[in-house]
Amino acid sequence: MTSTAIDPNVPPSGTGCLECDATDGWWFHLRRCATCGHVGCCDTSPSQHATAHFRQTGHPVMRTFEPGEDWFWDYTTDDYAQGPALAAPEHRPLEQTVPGPAGRVPDDWRRRLH
Repeated sequence: MTSTAIDPNVPPSGTGCLECDATDGWWFHLRRCATCGHVGCCDTSPSQHATAHFRQTGHPVMRTFEPGEDWFWDYTTDDYAQGPALAAPEHRPLEQTVPGPAGRVPDDWRRRLH
């Protein structure tokens, strides 16, 4: 991992998946790009926007955006990575539902997970 892969000063792009919010979609868990702060949904989510962000931008490192978790993932090594504390907030709002957001999650959401 290069030193430019993580910018600890960049805040997250929002409290939910940027693309899902734009299309009234939903997600299971969230990931935050450690380079630019883009928040996308995880690979278990229907749309897998965090991985799509890596493929589109080449930004290799994501950090979990879930409360109580602090791990990083490096797409170039396909493994966990180490990283510094990132700009606040470090996770989605505690009141946000999982899956989320409330009101957009279908009743059969479990069948739609990857």
